[in-house]
Amino acid sequence: MTQDNHMPPEVVQEIQVLARRYRRAGGPGLQVLALIGGRAEDLLERLPKRVKSRLDGATEYALETALRAAQSSRGVVKDQPDWLNRIVTTGLGAAGGFGGLPGALAELPVTTTMLLRTIQGVAAENGFDPAEPNVQFDCLHVFAAAGPLGHNEGAETGFLTSRLTVTGAGVHGLITAVSPKLATALGRKLAAQTVPVLGAAAGAATNYAYSHYYQEIARVHFGLRRLAIETDIPQADLTEALRAEVTRRPIGKPDRAA
Repeated sequence: MTQDNHMPPEVVQEIQVLARRYRRAGGPGLQVLALIGGRAEDLLERLPKRVKSRLDGATEYALETALRAAQSSRGVVKDQPDWLNRIVTTGLGAAGGFGGLPGALAELPVTTTMLLRTIQGVAAENGFDPAEPNVQFDCLHVFAAAGPLGHNEGAETGFLTSRLTVTGAGVHGLITAVSPKLATALGRKLAAQTVPVLGAAAGAATNYAYSHYYQEIARVHFGLRRLAIETDIPQADLTEALRAEVTRRPIGKPDRAA
C-alpha cells in the first residue's frame, strides 16, 4: 500500500502491521496439513456421512453453548495471555485426538468456548465491551473466517469486507448466519484430529493452529475497528487499504508482525 490514499503515515504503518498479522494467521495450518499428509479440501471427505450430516447442527449447538459459557466466565476468570490460551487449547486437542472421533466431538464445544473467549479477550484489549450486542456480533463474525486449514491470503481476503446476513432476531440469528462457514472450518478440524496413528499429536497441532489463527484474525478485526474510531477514517476505507496491503506482497515473503 502507498500513501496515495492520503492516509497519515502512522495509519499506514498500523495497516501494515494488521496485514502482517492477517498473512501469518494461517501459517500453523500449513504445518498441520503437512503433518497429516493431506489437503484442506479433502479433509471433510474423511468424515463419516452421519457426522457430516449433523455438522451444521453440532456447530450451532457448540456456538450457542460457547457464547453463554464464554460470556458468563468473564466475571469469574480474567482474560489470559495468548501463550496460555494456546497451551490450554492444545491440551484439549490432544485429549480429543487421543479419543478418536468420539473424543473430538466431545471436545468440540469446550474448544469452541475457549476460542470464543479468546476472541472476546482481544475485543476487550482493543477497548470494546464483549457484553455489548454489536461486539458479540463482531466476535461471531471473526468465527466466520475460513479457519487455519482453509486460510489463503489471496483468496480469503473477502473476510475483510464481508457482511453477514442475519435472518433471525438477536444473537441466535447471528449464530445461524455464522454456523455454515464455521461448520466447514470445524469439520476440517474434526477430520484432522481423527487421522489414524497420529491421534493426540494431530489433535494438539490442530488446536494450536486454530487458537493461533483466531487470535490473529481477532486482532485484525478489532484493530481495524479501533483504528477507525481513533482516526475518524471510515472503516470501509481502512478495510480496503488493508485488503490491498494483504494482497500486494508476494505470498511466502518472510514477514513478522510487530
